[in-house]
Formats: sequence, structure tokens, C-alpha cells
Amino acid sequence: MGWVHARRDHGKIIFIDLRDRSGLVQVVFTPKIEGATDLRLEYVVKITGLVKARPASMVNDKESNGGYEVEAKTLEIISTAEPLPIPVDTDGYDIDEEMRLKYRYLDLRRLRMHRNMQVRHRVTTLAREYLNKNDFIEIETPLLTKTSPEGARDFLVPSRFHPGKFYALPQAPQQYKQLLMIAGFERYYQIAHALRDEDLRGNRQLEHTQIDMEMSFVTEKDVRDMVEGMMVHIAEACGKKIWKKPFPVFTYEEAMKEFGADKFDLRSGEEKKDPNILAFSWVIDFPLFEWDEDGKRYTFAHNPFSAPKPEHVEKVMKAEDLPNLRAQQYDLVCNGVEMASGGVRISDPKVQRKVFEIMGLTDKQIESRFGHLIHAYEYGAPPHAGMAPGLDRLVAMLQNEPNIREVIAFPVNSSGQTSVMDAPSEVDKKQLDELGLRIAKSKE
Repeated sequence: MGWVHARRDHGKIIFIDLRDRSGLVQVVFTPKIEGATDLRLEYVVKITGLVKARPASMVNDKESNGGYEVEAKTLEIISTAEPLPIPVDTDGYDIDEEMRLKYRYLDLRRLRMHRNMQVRHRVTTLAREYLNKNDFIEIETPLLTKTSPEGARDFLVPSRFHPGKFYALPQAPQQYKQLLMIAGFERYYQIAHALRDEDLRGNRQLEHTQIDMEMSFVTEKDVRDMVEGMMVHIAEACGKKIWKKPFPVFTYEEAMKEFGADKFDLRSGEEKKDPNILAFSWVIDFPLFEWDEDGKRYTFAHNPFSAPKPEHVEKVMKAEDLPNLRAQQYDLVCNGVEMASGGVRISDPKVQRKVFEIMGLTDKQIESRFGHLIHAYEYGAPPHAGMAPGLDRLVAMLQNEPNIREVIAFPVNSSGQTSVMDAPSEVDKKQLDELGLRIAKSKE
């Protein structure tokens, strides 16, 4: 059973390519098979027949089933199909993206997209296998949570039970995974959804998926070694070659001096022509703070939970030499793309409070926004650290895709419109009334 992918009428003999999740196979219909002349593209059919080896001169080496064909004995048309608004028998790159996303359920039928989804599943499975083998526990964290500074705007969800108050969708499970370390689970992971209201580009969506992980009683090097092992495990299982093992390590200053950026490609010009080579490298020792020109104050360089290097803690507590303080923060870079970001976390409540003070937060703001985490530190917090490789970016790189929309089943387009379902959309006044909300007219 499957879809009619292609049809060729040779007079008395009709050939079709039958498609299902596993690929294509040629089916041959003789004149005695009733209904074969009615077949059209994307009809869903059920066929019984004899699987036969094709003559050597007729073998199609481009298809995994190209050495065989099915001699049909019976045919049943399960459902018919209207003429398609977009073709699904090409790679789809030349088709307008708005149309591809409007009819994403058709776009996903193309063989390239099926391969992408299958590789995504394989990568997720490989990550789980690796982490399970290394004694990690998979734990889900909430999607309804509290606003938290992760470098982007939050998506807010109004509460019907608490009028005027809002949940925030998580930009990352950052605070929850730290709380899990305080709870004593020691090694956690989650294939986590992260949602950020930020400008879109080829490797950025409003929601993305990350292999979120955290470890207790470890050093920065322990986490990097764990993630490096996972990347090698996944990449090599997917047929890729690693440019150099162990991965090269650069400090932030070295990277900026040598490459002019903290994301770079170590491959030579000739090597860049071979998409099977993955040049992973580490960037470490990022600045702890950076100056925010808009706010005229210091803010976090990565996130406010990154621990300063041990030799810089004293200066943090005195708020001295802030531009030159370094964090135990590390990024994983591959072929010019940032693949993951992580760090050792602050586990001393005094240091965490001081970091928030340097960022300009008042005692009241600290207590309101982060009191739960700081108080949790006061009940015995282990040293902990973690990382969150981006699943979408990793799969896109493994599949040599130009952007992550090609490896996400139902992405948003460049203006934030969802696939197929046309969101965001207006809601009924009744729903707004239940939430105590009204839409204000634009001042423009």
C-alpha cells in the first residue's frame, strides 16, 4: 500500500512508482489488471503481486529497490487525489516557501523530507542511547513557567484563574534543570522545546529543540568530554567524518584574534567542498559580563547563572574589573555554526545575588524573579554544569540542509506564520473576556 509517485503508460503495459515510507518500487500492470488506466499521481492504492528481480540491464542503481519490481495481480484504489498545488516528486528547493508551508503535509511527502525526518529520529535515538548508557535520567520540565532572562523576549500566556497574571513559555529549561541538580538527580537530560520571541533567520525559529543536559559534581572539562563523546557517537553513526579528535580548544580571546568571531570553520578550502567532514571545536573562557549600551549597565554575556572562573570570584564580590572577568562558559562550534552552549552554574547564593546586583537588579527584583532559585541554593547545592546542543542545527548539518526549517516537520516561515494552520490568528471576544484582556488600537 502507498501512493502513486509516478506513472508511465506504455500502451498495453502501465508502470507506476509506488511510494511509502521506505522508498519507491516499480509496479508493472498488464492489460488484465482492472483500474490501472485510472491511476493518477498521489492516489492511494493497495496492490498484491509478485516481487521479481529486474533484468540486469534494467536495474536502477539510484534506488534502493531498483533491482526489483512488482508484477501486479490485483489493484484497489483506496483514495483519489486532486491535482496537487505543489509537486512532491522533486527536492522542492525551487518551490515558493509560502506554498510549501501552506501545504506542508504534501511537502513532507517528498523523499528528501522523509529522509530528513528519519535522520532526525535517528539522531534523537542516538542521543538518548548515549545519555542513557552514561547514567542520565530523562525528566520533563514544565512549559508553563515564569519569565526568565535568556537573551530573548518571552512568549506570555495569560492566566484565567489569576486575572492580570501571566505564565511564560520557557526559553530554556535552565532553572528547572539546576533545581533537579539540587534535588539530587546528578545527571539529567531532556529533548526539550525552547520558545523565544525573537527575530527569525535560517537557523532560528520561534521554537526549537535542544538536547538539554545537566550534571552534578563535575568540572567544565567533564561536561565537554561528555558532549564531545555524544557528538562523535552521533556523527559517525550518521556516516560523517570528524575533522580532528579530540576537538581543538580555543579561548574566546584566541578565537577573536585568529578568526575575528567566536564561530568559525577550521576546514580548508578543499575540505569545505566535502560536506561529510565536520570540524568541531570548543570555545572557552567567555566574558562574564558585557556592557549594554541601551540600558547603560552591565548584563550577562550568556546567561546570569554562569559561574565566574574561580580566580575571579573575589573580584565579582567586589564588583571590580568587570570587563575582564571570565566565565566558566563554553560553546561548541562546527563548520562555522554554533552547535551548543553551556557552562558551570553558580551554586553559591551570595555570588548569584551579587551577579544580579551588578546587572542592576534591586533586592526586591531579585527576590521576586529569582528568589525560588537562590533559596534552593541555601539547602545544599552541589556544584553542577551543563550544556544544550541544538537538535535542529545538528540534523540540518548532518543532512547538508541550508536552514533548520528543512528538518522541522511544521516550522514557521520567515514572518512567524505557522505551517498549515495559519497562526497567529484572532480569537473570539469571549475568550478575551474570560482572560480579562482587550486589544488596544495601534497608536500609529
